[in-house]
Amino acid sequence: MRRHGMVGSMSRVGDCWDNAVVESFFATVKTELVHGAQWPTRAAARRGLAAYIDGWYNHQRRHAALGYCSPVEYERELARLRIA
Repeated sequence: MRRHGMVGSMSRVGDCWDNAVVESFFATVKTELVHGAQWPTRAAARRGLAAYIDGWYNHQRRHAALGYCSPVEYERELARLRIA
């Protein structure tokens, strides 16, 4: 992380708020993809998860916390604003 100029966001051991974002993501994945799904193999499940994240979640799914943009749209807008 240091090599890329990033700082970790974790604070104290046992702080439930540290995992809130990822727990919310996992809940969404379970609700929208996993519950009721049946994959014939572990590889098929991995492909399904990758397709969900790369094809739907990041590119098409609108997020209230991002002003109802997809994560990709939000990042593009941030980059555009940095350049302008």
